[in-house]
Amino acid sequence: MKTRRWFGLLFFAALSLSACHIPKENNIMELKKTIGTGLPEWAKSANIYEVNIRQYTPEGTFNAFRKHLPRLKSMGVDILWFMPVYPISNTKKKGSLGSYYAVSDFRATNPSFGTIDEFKEVIDEAHGLGMKVVLDWVPNHTGWDHVWIKQHPEFYTKDASGNIIDPLNEHGQSMGWSDVADLNYHNQALRNEMVSDMIFWLKNYHIDGFRQDMAMLVPLDFWKEAIQKLRAVKPDLFMLAESEEHDHLNADCFHVVYAWSLHHILNDIAKGRKNVNDIDNWYAHEKTKASKGLYLQFTSNHDENSWSGSEIERMGEAHKAFAVLVNTIDGVPLTYSGQEEPMAKRLEFFEKDDIEFKDYEHQSFYQTLNTLKHRNPALFNLPFGGQVSRILKNDNVYSFVREKDGNKVIVMINLSKHTQSILSDVYIKGREVFSEKEINIVPGQSISLMPWEYWVITQ
Repeated sequence: MKTRRWFGLLFFAALSLSACHIPKENNIMELKKTIGTGLPEWAKSANIYEVNIRQYTPEGTFNAFRKHLPRLKSMGVDILWFMPVYPISNTKKKGSLGSYYAVSDFRATNPSFGTIDEFKEVIDEAHGLGMKVVLDWVPNHTGWDHVWIKQHPEFYTKDASGNIIDPLNEHGQSMGWSDVADLNYHNQALRNEMVSDMIFWLKNYHIDGFRQDMAMLVPLDFWKEAIQKLRAVKPDLFMLAESEEHDHLNADCFHVVYAWSLHHILNDIAKGRKNVNDIDNWYAHEKTKASKGLYLQFTSNHDENSWSGSEIERMGEAHKAFAVLVNTIDGVPLTYSGQEEPMAKRLEFFEKDDIEFKDYEHQSFYQTLNTLKHRNPALFNLPFGGQVSRILKNDNVYSFVREKDGNKVIVMINLSKHTQSILSDVYIKGREVFSEKEINIVPGQSISLMPWEYWVITQ
């Protein structure tokens, strides 16, 4: 379903705890793990890959997807975000298979995907390969067959007649999500049970974090309460919010929120409606609102693909140029299932619709971007990496440099359908990662970029 910067001051907290003695090194590390609310160190250069189990293989099962794990590891994937794997409610379901987000039990798996033990084997193998696992969680509502409907009707929002209702918008009108029932966060018992269900997955299946669906529809005070309890179980928990709420970052609840507004700007640039100055304006606005945390950067995801079209449909021949952008600017980059094929079609949301993997034509493209992010600290996720600094300013070419500890990456992308010629105002020297050509440009030298051409140069 549809719809920002932070890092805990661990050092100062550590100092305040010890006026009497200096802790041993291992105690200091444990202290940082326990009290830290900043991005876990294991995620400092991480990317995310969204897994749609239903559509990933002809079988649509955990076991069939499991065969792809070594390939995804070789592609450089760090975090596997699994779209909801839970049973789907039949009552009021949409289409023949229903929505992944109409959950009937948070402590079980969809039988058409496989057993919970089979999913555990996927989790264990992913961990064995060095990848992390994040579960898609649905805190705002449940399906109409959820176990709470009969056992705890007080967990739900009701109308004046006492009937459980589907979610309403700010005007008190139905949001059109008739297949789900709205949860009532005024009920403390619901809050406790929701947290307990998340802890179930942390303790029993050792998952590494959650992507919280429609997080902005749930009260902020719940997130403050819940995150504290979850981190008590797993201090290096990773939290992603489907939200653009700055408070979700500023209040130390989430590490990452969505850059939906920037994504829409990129779609408009692809269509010629906006230009690169709008990217700078977005950055300027966000820096006044979010004091910490990161943004999820993407050209596609399950919502965008199914409801607005694949990145190829929306961005045309520019889709790889924008993929380079979202994988090199600051933020955590996301790749959706099938983008490495590439997949031009919209996947059905309520029906079976196989991705139809064949050639993996773009796999090496994403592997190059992921590998660069792992190897060059300039591209690490903030605060571990370098800030974006614009160079070669031009209305149609987005050029920037990121630097960290002597490492540098220079990116130049022609975000237009016309050839662009610009004069360099800096020295540019290094290796272009896709062509592997050595680049040596001096100030005043002309640079010509073909439509949607991109250069990523490392030092």
